Parts: sequence; structure tokens; C-alpha cells
Amino acid sequence: MTQQALIPTDQQQQEIVTLVLDGLNSHESKRAYGKALADFLAWYAESGRPGLDKRTVQRYKTVLTESGLSPATVNLRLSAIRKLAAEAADNDLLDPNTAAAIAKVKGVETAGVKTGTWLDREQAQRLINTPITKTLKGLRDRAILAILIGTGIRRSEAARLTFDHLQQREGRWVILDIVGKRQRVRTIPMPSFPKAAVDEWAQAAGISQGRVFRSFRRGGRIEGDSMTAQAIYDVVRYYGALCGFGLAAHDTRRTYAKLAEQGGADLRQISLSLGHASIKTTERYLGTEQNLVDAPCDRLGIKLG
Repeated sequence: MTQQALIPTDQQQQEIVTLVLDGLNSHESKRAYGKALADFLAWYAESGRPGLDKRTVQRYKTVLTESGLSPATVNLRLSAIRKLAAEAADNDLLDPNTAAAIAKVKGVETAGVKTGTWLDREQAQRLINTPITKTLKGLRDRAILAILIGTGIRRSEAARLTFDHLQQREGRWVILDIVGKRQRVRTIPMPSFPKAAVDEWAQAAGISQGRVFRSFRRGGRIEGDSMTAQAIYDVVRYYGALCGFGLAAHDTRRTYAKLAEQGGADLRQISLSLGHASIKTTERYLGTEQNLVDAPCDRLGIKLG
């Protein structure tokens, strides 16, 4: 076995992939890295196992770029491969110098800032009020939408939300000490409408402990004591489609930030609520440099005859 060969057996491949995934905290990151590595290893095998080195990774980067994937997707996949190389080196399956060279493979540069999707206040109000609250499931779904838009938490955080997180501090309700990405702990102030929606759902469901949101069986019966992040994603997509919005779960988070910013909230406080590493991240997230309400095109003074 040469040190540049990737991993000579399928079993060793899977062992290294497992080490990579075990080093991640987020379920979403595990899933994304798992797919990235599965795709890379399949391509690597189809290419005749040319050896894991910087040239091979750069060649794969070209394949990904020419396939039409977005820069963000390409960069995520390269990040997974860099971590794979590092784990292979740590387990004496790859020369450390080769792993260091792979770590220097640059990602794809992005031009501009992707604007993303968000709702205005009327659209957000309409979305939250779309579920039929005469049913237990409708009450749950309204509470999910209200929490996502009212606090800006991630769908994975909503899935992990417990009644113990809902506490009063300094005369108001908050989501206390929720753990987000990279194990960051934060406390999020909560307006009255998501708390009221959660209270109505909890009272109707007869629950007051454990996870706030629960899954349903066919027929409208609660099943189990939790709900997956994917199921919450599906709730947002479903009601977004009913309203005629092309909406994903993360768009509710952006909606929270946009509405708070438009309402005059301090950017630093928005950043703290979102759990961003810095205000710069929040600025890129909001695209604050571009004003879509009072835009340059509004000043042209041209009309059709």
C-alpha cells in the first residue's frame, strides 16, 4: 500500500468516513458531509483510484464546478474532502505532507451576495394563520410557524426545543440556553404570539414536559415524543405552498431578521438572537448594503408613454 492511495479497502474507507462524521456536531452537517464523501469516493473509484493528492482533488473540483453546482455546494464538498484527508493522515493511510497540500486546495470564489427569500409582514402574518386550528395538527403547525418567524431559531433547534427552554427572564418570555451550531449557547427573547401559539397547542395536546413539538400518525394522533428537523422543514414547505410562496425553513429565519431590521432593531441584537459568530455574518445574511425598498432604479424618473 502506498501512502498516496486513498484507502485500500471498502471497510477502511467507511472507517475513515465514520471518523469524519463523528467529528461533526450538527445532524445537517453529518448528512451533507456524508453525501459529499459518498459522491467523491464513487467518482474516485470510477476514475481508477488515481491516488488521493492535491492534483486529484483539484481535478474533482473542476468536475464539480463544470457540473453546474453552486460555489457554496462545491466548497462544502471540498471541505469534506479536506477533512477526509486529515483523518486519513491521522490514521497513517496518507502522508501528512500530502494531506497538508490537499488542505491548500482553494474553494470557489463567489461574486456578490445571494439575496435569498424572505416574507414581508403581511405575508408572514398570512403564513402563520394558514393552519386550521380546529385540529390538533393545525395548532401544532401554527405554533411551529410562529416560533420560527417569531424567534428566528433554526429548524433543528425547533426540533430540539423543550418546555424547559421556555422561561421568564427580566419580565419577559425567552428561549433559554438553547444550543445552536458549533455548540454556541444563546438565549432568545420571544414575543407574545409564539408563546400564545405554543400554549394553545400544548394545552390541546395535554403536554407540558419534554419536546414541545411532536409527530403525528395518520388520522391525527400524536406519535412519539419528538419531531425531526426534516418534518419541520416539510411543515414550512407545505404551508408556504398553500400561500403561494416558494419557501424553505431557513427563509423563516431570514424573515425574522429582515422584519426585525425593518422595525428598527439593533443589528448586534439581531446577530445575538440568530446565534451568528459575528455582526459581519449577520450583515452578509441580511444583505444590508442593498436597499430593495428605496432602490436606485426608483430614481430614474422614466415612464412609459
